[in-house]
Amino acid sequence: MSNERLKNKVILVTGGNTGIGRAIAERCLREGARVAVHGLNLEAVEAAVSEMGPNAFGIAGDLENADTPGRIVNEAIEHFGRLDGVVNNAAIVTRARFGDTNAAMFDQTMAINVRAPFLICQAVAAHLKKTGGCVVNIGSINAHGGEGILSAYSASKGALQTMSRNLAEIHAKDGVRFTHLNLGWILSDAEYDRKLEDGLSDDWPSRLDKGIIPSGKMTQPSEVASVVAFWLSDESRPFSGTVLDVEQYPFLGRNSTKDEDYEMD
Repeated sequence: MSNERLKNKVILVTGGNTGIGRAIAERCLREGARVAVHGLNLEAVEAAVSEMGPNAFGIAGDLENADTPGRIVNEAIEHFGRLDGVVNNAAIVTRARFGDTNAAMFDQTMAINVRAPFLICQAVAAHLKKTGGCVVNIGSINAHGGEGILSAYSASKGALQTMSRNLAEIHAKDGVRFTHLNLGWILSDAEYDRKLEDGLSDDWPSRLDKGIIPSGKMTQPSEVASVVAFWLSDESRPFSGTVLDVEQYPFLGRNSTKDEDYEMD
């Protein structure tokens, strides 16, 4: 049972209708929050929200569009009347090596993974100041350098990490807190399907080397969600500007010769 750490809070989760974002949204609901669930496709968002219950509200929009971040914040506030927390989870994983990454791919990656969270934070700052709220930015272990097939993605997550600490300093006196979580390899539905497309067998998650998955089981989206819920809650006060690697294995300094085999979210 939940201890309802988020009771009476209103949380906006981008990319909240699928994968890790959905697990976060559902955990927030179980913790007593009301949740604005953002996703790219309106039909898909509405379908997800209908399964989440009356405390979930769906919002659709393409974060590559510069007008979308402010609009989804406004829609969430118009519906619920306030915001206590934001989870910038939505992202695009651009799979291409450095030499194959063109300008359009790079610009799209930065627009969704960096510019959109930046604009959301701009739009929500004054509202979070009123509620003493917080932002949790979902980053990646790739921010520390990244894999060879994720050059643009890694650059975007490095920028997001810097932004998180920068905004924590800017808003320290306002009582608005910022936390940045660098996720490692998570067994989301998208990651499972991605590896099938790469030619791995249906049971690939159970065949991984314990050298990279020490527990013998890949991290689940629900486990990430429990960490996010803590940082959204008042239990995490007064901390701000925290950058936390959420992973089983210390990837810093690891052998990078298996980029195609191991891809972290």
